[in-house]
Amino acid sequence: MTTTVNPVLRVAPAAPAEAAAHFRAGLAFHTDVSDVAAALGAGGDPGFVLVDSRSAEAWDQGHIPGALHLPTVLVPEQAGQLLDRSVPVVTYCWGPGCNGAARAALALAELGYRVKEMLGGFEYWVREGLAFETWQGRERRAPDPLTSPADAGDCGC
Repeated sequence: MTTTVNPVLRVAPAAPAEAAAHFRAGLAFHTDVSDVAAALGAGGDPGFVLVDSRSAEAWDQGHIPGALHLPTVLVPEQAGQLLDRSVPVVTYCWGPGCNGAARAALALAELGYRVKEMLGGFEYWVREGLAFETWQGRERRAPDPLTSPADAGDCGC
């Protein structure tokens, strides 16, 4: 008799305390597009600096309003002139298929900055229908119903 193992449970789930520690740690390192948009849209100081870590060409193609442009390769030489170590930094790059925001976050952390990575990057900012800027001005696309609720203000997460 052959027993088929459920692929989801092939490795047992972690104990609740271990899972809580893991997910708590993840939230210390990551934020998402929706939370960044809410913080930036609330008015006043959001309590962090948003850093676009992509190239000049990518920045010109589109970036989040209010973001600071600091390509990862320039972090070691320019971060000290552009950023205050007492203010947390949130990094972003293209999207889930790019680890540029993680590389920028690592470079900043190694220089003594408190930093989080914005999951989804610029791709999900645009896909959620949020405004972005290009060298031609401000733009906004319709939300992608696979990333943002069609008839609600937020996803309720």
